[in-house]
Amino acid sequence: MRFGIFMPPFNSPPTQNPTTSLQRNIETIQLMDRLGYDEAWIGEHHSAGTEIIADPFTFISHVGALTKHIKLGTGVVSLPYHHPLWTADRAILVDHLLRGRMMMGVGPGSLPTDASMIGLEPSALRPALAEDLEVLLRLLTGDERVTHHTDRYALVDALPQLAPYSDPCFEMAVAATASPAGPQMAGKYGLGLLSLGATTREGFDVLAHHWSVLESEAAAAGRGTDRGKWRLVGPMHIAETQEQAIEDVRHGFDIFCDYTQRTLALPTFRAEGATFEERVAWINETGLGVIGTPEQAIAQIQRLVDQSDGGFGCYMMMQHDWANWEATQRHYELFARWVMPVFQRSQARLLGAEAHARSRHAELDEKNGAAIQAWTDRYAAERERASSGNGAAQA
Repeated sequence: MRFGIFMPPFNSPPTQNPTTSLQRNIETIQLMDRLGYDEAWIGEHHSAGTEIIADPFTFISHVGALTKHIKLGTGVVSLPYHHPLWTADRAILVDHLLRGRMMMGVGPGSLPTDASMIGLEPSALRPALAEDLEVLLRLLTGDERVTHHTDRYALVDALPQLAPYSDPCFEMAVAATASPAGPQMAGKYGLGLLSLGATTREGFDVLAHHWSVLESEAAAAGRGTDRGKWRLVGPMHIAETQEQAIEDVRHGFDIFCDYTQRTLALPTFRAEGATFEERVAWINETGLGVIGTPEQAIAQIQRLVDQSDGGFGCYMMMQHDWANWEATQRHYELFARWVMPVFQRSQARLLGAEAHARSRHAELDEKNGAAIQAWTDRYAAERERASSGNGAAQA
């Protein structure tokens, strides 16, 4: 299993300095790069004051120059907001700049306050995504010049002048929450799936169903499927003890919950409860996520593996400012050290090596001790013979 972060970003409250918030977002990904995380997906938002990255392409281009290994994705580009030709052009450019470390996630757009500023109704977004995704894929494939007209844009013999750096193209994924729209499109076009609401009540209940929808659509289109391209997102904050984790999130958890309840018009992700204690229970007692320990994080991920009915390729933690910067860094360090290895081959290999050594410990310990003693005895005997020989010569 791979691990990463899904960064909208949730930089709350909006009273803080946005420049330092963005710098902290950058440093978060740099830290994850050093700790061995695999992926970071960055969102696109334009309103509401908390999710402050307007163009994930620009952001990941900058972060790409400051990191070495971690793959960077748009999580997601809201396709109905953009002309598909320029979206394809920007994606290809970033793919070249990142030398193949770029991934592209697409979706309909999650903030209705974004869409309303450009005259789009929420009901129009998913149909627009379905139309625009097909057009975008034709542009990226480059097999033909594309002519296409909608009431939002026109394409006339259009084709990006650059081919992607990745061959044949960078990895792409479609966002999904509770509806089957994302799995339908992912299956139809052979793309990955970003299950953004995987741990919500609605999202958790339909996890296995979503993959069934994807498989059905893929079969109808004559495409294969790959669970390695399925990514699940959930919120967490961990510390050495659950008591410490809860104390950590007193820093900003209430502010985050208030944002989901009063500002973010997204019914599929809304905090429950009016008090700090009730809101912590919303995370821990509903199965939405973990405010606790590495052991609880392991149990949560295993629960998702079981519910997915076959597994998935990547677990991504939802980025947030629940805790202060120091505690947040410690959270990522603990997760990398104790949680990630449980779901990767490296731990099994190490435990196997330890078990093998333990099984032969007594036998080899005795042999090694005897070998050391034999060499010690041999050396002592040689010294004694040499000393006797010198004495005889002197006599």
